[in-house]
Amino acid sequence: MGAVKRQTGETRVSVEVNLDGTGQHSTHTGLPFLDHMLAQVAVHGLFDLNVEARGDLDVDSHHTVEDVALALGEAFARALGERKGIVRAASALVPMDDTLAEVALDFSGRPYSIINVDWHTPSVGGIANSQWPHFLESFALRAGLTLHVAVRYGRDDHHQIEAIFKGLARALNQATRIDPRRCGATPSTKGTLTV
Repeated sequence: MGAVKRQTGETRVSVEVNLDGTGQHSTHTGLPFLDHMLAQVAVHGLFDLNVEARGDLDVDSHHTVEDVALALGEAFARALGERKGIVRAASALVPMDDTLAEVALDFSGRPYSIINVDWHTPSVGGIANSQWPHFLESFALRAGLTLHVAVRYGRDDHHQIEAIFKGLARALNQATRIDPRRCGATPSTKGTLTV
């Protein structure tokens, strides 16, 4: 279980994630489309996820999207602890109608992200499409993972975003599983997965 409370002058965010869940979720960010994407992480990753956020939505959605991503990443990092025995790296290729999204990640302890998506509209669900790469980068930073996302093709931006989040969920599920062959050892020749 990983739990994080984050409070700034712009937002107040609470996240709890259980890596060994069943996909149960409760997400209330004030941004219905963000809630929908967080639900994808829970359902398709089989994580139990609770997210509560209050942000300065009268300004715009940016601070809420960013701070939810930071808190979610930190919750995953806390849930994994020293990362001993985990599979560590995984990928997923997810189709959604016209779209095919690829997500590859590694809980390396070295935050890095490459996000390649061609957008067709300025926003979906009241959230600027420019915020989704920032969400993913912020998540990777706090989770301590390397994250590569590529939408190979797609026409509908809603489908592109949703396919990315489904792919993220499936890759996270695979990477966070315990590999019994490791017998609790750290999956690294360095002997550590910390920065």
